[in-house]
Amino acid sequence: MDWVSHAQAELRGAGYRPGAAARLVLEHLDREDCCRGAQEIFDALSTGGTKVGLASVYRMLERLDERGLVQRIDLGDGIVRYEAARDAGHHHHLVCGACGKVEPFADRRLERAIEAVEERSGYSVVAHDVVLRGACANCRD
Repeated sequence: MDWVSHAQAELRGAGYRPGAAARLVLEHLDREDCCRGAQEIFDALSTGGTKVGLASVYRMLERLDERGLVQRIDLGDGIVRYEAARDAGHHHHLVCGACGKVEPFADRRLERAIEAVEERSGYSVVAHDVVLRGACANCRD
């Protein structure tokens, strides 16, 4: 089952009746490779000619977050971002301090280092987020 169908089934099972706006938000999140804020999602849908209210986007993100269907990402800039919660495709984030660009990155050696910390510490790590801040290629010059 794809993520959109899974999310819709979970929402229906929780008593929500996701309508057209909800489906548009789900489909948008499904297409994205990294986290997006509610305003970014609203702007992208509006630019594409879709009529959906900003409040509907916020409501949908809240419901998805309540059900664990999205990962909530706070990069410390006052904008809460969301991305589809999938088992595959775990990644971290690079954030440009100059232009605000957010990019995903994955590094298997970093994951192994985190696993080693888990083993040495005795903790059972269930989730982790790594955010690297700096300047993107366009801003560092």
